[in-house]
Amino acid sequence: MVGDRWALPVIREVMLGNHRFRQIARNTGAPTDRLAARLKALVESGVLERRPLPDDARHSGYYLTEAGRDLAGITRELIGWGDRWAVTARPVRLLHRDHELVTHTVCESSGEQVHGEDVHREELDPRLGPVRPGARPVDRAVALAVRAETTRRHLIAGPSAAG
Repeated sequence: MVGDRWALPVIREVMLGNHRFRQIARNTGAPTDRLAARLKALVESGVLERRPLPDDARHSGYYLTEAGRDLAGITRELIGWGDRWAVTARPVRLLHRDHELVTHTVCESSGEQVHGEDVHREELDPRLGPVRPGARPVDRAVALAVRAETTRRHLIAGPSAAG
């Protein structure tokens, strides 16, 4: 849903309050035909919704759905990463009320700040079984290929295609 080149820039613009097609096109630099296709796909997948603009009911704008709002935190983190590592001068600054926004991830269960070295994974797909650290490389490669294909099918066609 969000792997397309223009998906996250579109979500960023809508998240920042740009709801009109022309605003989104100007700020992303996306070709209008690609942008129209991406907006349509994001609406169909439930990330965005299209509804009348509050200041001009004759025209529609794009708004984040609950699923889209869930992507806002990720989008803010990607903006921060880009500011630190991809540009020499920040093109935008995110504000929280009257000050610059600085975020960190907190575990909802413990209330502790999350650090990368504290995070590990647990395999939950029963078809693959656990991918153990001692597994042969070919076993891991096959398991990862199956997982990637399942994920690809899920993203393209929805959850029913993955099973």
